[in-house]
Amino acid sequence: MNKFVLNETSYHGSGAIKAVPEEIKARGFKKAFVASDPGLVQFGITAKVTDLLDAAGIPFTLYTDIKPNPTIENVQNGVAAYKACGADCIVAIGGGSSMDTSKAIGIIVTNPEFADVRSLEGVAPTKNPCVPIIAVPTTAGTAAEVTINYVITDVEKKRKFVCVDVHDIPVVAVVDPDMMNSMPAALTAATGMDALTHAIEGYITKGAWELSDMFHLKAIEIIARSLRAAVKNEKEGREGMALGQYVAGMGFSNVGLGVDHSMAHTLSAYYDTPHGKACAILLPTVMAYNAPATGEKYREIARVMGVKGVDDMTQEEYRKAAVDAVKQLSEDVGIVSSLKGIVKEEDIDALATDAYNDACRPGNPRDVSLEDIKDLYRSLL
Repeated sequence: MNKFVLNETSYHGSGAIKAVPEEIKARGFKKAFVASDPGLVQFGITAKVTDLLDAAGIPFTLYTDIKPNPTIENVQNGVAAYKACGADCIVAIGGGSSMDTSKAIGIIVTNPEFADVRSLEGVAPTKNPCVPIIAVPTTAGTAAEVTINYVITDVEKKRKFVCVDVHDIPVVAVVDPDMMNSMPAALTAATGMDALTHAIEGYITKGAWELSDMFHLKAIEIIARSLRAAVKNEKEGREGMALGQYVAGMGFSNVGLGVDHSMAHTLSAYYDTPHGKACAILLPTVMAYNAPATGEKYREIARVMGVKGVDDMTQEEYRKAAVDAVKQLSEDVGIVSSLKGIVKEEDIDALATDAYNDACRPGNPRDVSLEDIKDLYRSLL
């Protein structure tokens, strides 16, 4: 039996944020807890939504204690702030950091036995749906607005942990490309490659099946044709990436990922490497490693990425063509191709151990050993 979990409602397109106050009122909520990171507040992005709340007469409390890789402390402080303010819903505005923090806050408020946060790692046995979340992404990459996953950093133990919980999915996703216009080119590239990694890993993961394949192949196609233009801040590219990353999220949230994400989580925990950048650097190398366990799927990846003549290629040729297409896209949007200057040789044993223990690793299409992960890290130095 396969299970698929998606938002109750989602809005897409320019101006979609106008639906936020409408949804709050329609659902009978009285006060919003707005979670958004400080940079978005500083540059007026958050205000695009909070101004709508003000105009609609909806009271809210703004919470900004959110780091790029959100910590246990960010979550626990947020739980306290939510309880103190008397809100009955959360409006999460931002990228993965705001979304992940909001999910953890919302889960703990309704399931207080998990207040330590660490006990949420993996598939936690929560009983109650989280506080209702209306999610407004400002980056085109994480798809956290449509997934049942979130990632928290344990600063004390120097690691990131993945939480998977059907109770944490936002009830409403508002995917407005106008909220993403202010993303600088480097962030657009990194988050866009994260979205591509979601789509490719979701397509080849052990849990993949026909329904998820449909989403992932379409997401790869949309991202491949949109990311270069999005990095140039072209309207069609931004709109394409807003949709493509969401479609990827619809799939991978329900079937899992692989060792690329496991290794990327560890890089972020150790070196604070931006998640999308880490995923992008790793992706071609991990794809090449996984190729023997992917059947004919790389032919379809190559096809939707625009490679010509794939039906006349041998299996070895179309697998290489798929990897090369990803390499070229990554290069075109300015992603470096090496972990040199990021990873320290003396850390590789610990990095590999944490990546092996990461919740995404078991979904990898090719069974991977601790030594394999060490070799993958070293191959990129």
